[in-house]
Amino acid sequence: MFTFSAPLRRLIYVLTFEAGAIALSTLLLTRLSAGPAADSLLVSVLVTGIALIWNLVFNTGFEAAEQRFRLRRSLALRALHALGFEGGLFLFTVPLYMGFYGVSPAEAVAMEAALLICFLIYTFLFTWGFDRVFPPPPLPARA
Repeated sequence: MFTFSAPLRRLIYVLTFEAGAIALSTLLLTRLSAGPAADSLLVSVLVTGIALIWNLVFNTGFEAAEQRFRLRRSLALRALHALGFEGGLFLFTVPLYMGFYGVSPAEAVAMEAALLICFLIYTFLFTWGFDRVFPPPPLPARA
C-alpha cells in the first residue's frame, strides 16, 4: 500500500486510469473495426482527449448549475450527471467513428455501446483496485 497527498493521488489516478483506458479502447476498437491497431490507437488517444476536455467543460457547467439552483448531490442527480456526461461524449465519439472508420451511424453507435459497457466494468474494477493499492486519505473526525 502507498499513501500520497490527495492532489498527488488524484494525479496518479487520472494518469493510470487514462493509460489503461487507451490500452483497453485500442484493443476493443481494433477488434470492432477489424482494422490495424495503430489506427485504433490514434482514435483512442483522440477519444481520451475529447473525454478529458468534455469532462472539464461538463463538470464546470454542472457544478455551476448545482450552485445556482442549490442542488443536493442525490442519487438521482448523480444519475442525471452520468447520463449527461456520457450522452455528450456520445455526440462527439459517434461522428468520429463514422468518419475515421467509414462505418454507418448504426455501426458507430454499436461501437460506442460496446465501449460504454466495457468502460463501466473497467471503471469499477480499476477504482476498486486503485483504492486497494492507494487507499484514500482518512476522513476528518466529526466535530
